Amino acid sequence: MVTLEQQNNSGETGTATLTAVGGKTQVELRLTGAPAGIVQPAHIHTGTCASIGGVVYPLVFPVDGVSVTTLDISLDTIFTELPMAINVHKSAQEAGIYYACGDIAK
Repeated sequence: MVTLEQQNNSGETGTATLTAVGGKTQVELRLTGAPAGIVQPAHIHTGTCASIGGVVYPLVFPVDGVSVTTLDISLDTIFTELPMAINVHKSAQEAGIYYACGDIAK
């Protein structure tokens, strides 16, 4: 489980659960303090929250703090590509503002 910590005093925190499912990876985001009714872009990025890189895997954008994505890649492959972080953005209109982030670890 990845702990998502608030960024930019957003008050938004949560978890990302990565689960191996038949050679694919399911990513479930559960956020608290998410803005009601707002679609928030979410991605797996290269790097860490302290030094975020580019988007590697887009995730289903959470609405009201919840989303589930199935990635067509194994969890083992993701672990070989570390360091990576899961980042949740404020909104589609303000994607440059990060609201929650967590580093993926084995």
